[in-house]
Amino acid sequence: MKKLLLAFQFLTVIPVRTGPPVNDKEIAGSSAFFVVVGFLQGLLIAAAAFLSRTVFPPELTIAIALLVLVFSNGGFHMDGLADTFDALAAKSSGDIRADREKRLSIMKGGTTGPIGVIAIMFALALKYLALTNISNLSYFTYYSSLTLMPVLPKWTMVISMYHARAAREDGLGNIFINGTGAKEAAISTMLLLGLLALPELFLGSLLSAYQPLFYAALMVTLYGLCRLWVIFFDKRFGGLTGDTVGAISEFSEVIFLFMVILWSRLFI
Repeated sequence: MKKLLLAFQFLTVIPVRTGPPVNDKEIAGSSAFFVVVGFLQGLLIAAAAFLSRTVFPPELTIAIALLVLVFSNGGFHMDGLADTFDALAAKSSGDIRADREKRLSIMKGGTTGPIGVIAIMFALALKYLALTNISNLSYFTYYSSLTLMPVLPKWTMVISMYHARAAREDGLGNIFINGTGAKEAAISTMLLLGLLALPELFLGSLLSAYQPLFYAALMVTLYGLCRLWVIFFDKRFGGLTGDTVGAISEFSEVIFLFMVILWSRLFI
């Protein structure tokens, strides 16, 4: 229970108490429950969309859903996305070690540059446009997409941290990246599979026969992309940081929505 509360404390703005002081092992172990936090966050987003749709037009409803998504975690991942793109935009000097230090320094700075702002704008625009398209599909596809939109990215965060090394020797990101092992990755994967199985248990007769195949394709695709993102960030920064993990979460949300649209055109 403490690790689950720690996951809520780390990923959301919900005020929770974790009891006595915690150690680094417990902090890193909370990553196993990231998908549970994502699921409850997704339910909140879907509920906000459902309630607002009774009053507002679909386009405004989607904007409200995205607002809930961003503010429920305090814009934590968006900030990581912006810092990551600001660092990647730094001009190279030709010295790999010096470039890495320069990028890490930019990422650690407290300001957001123009490239970071553009990254946030494009991320929100892509999500908005994707959800606008998905809202024209079935109610199940729309609301399940809203619910799962924060779930899969939480899993990709864990998978990425498991396969990566930390670019820094200090900080909270270092604790998670170096402390997330096979146990946390396995628990996270099992929890994700359990959450994906819920629609089959309660709405099986209403679902497409291809639904389990879609989830399998989704997980395989995101897993492969995680490995590629880890390799890319290792070359640019010497490993992952908390900011790049947040960026991976944002990438995954967009990829998830794009895959829903692609799959719906092929099989729905």
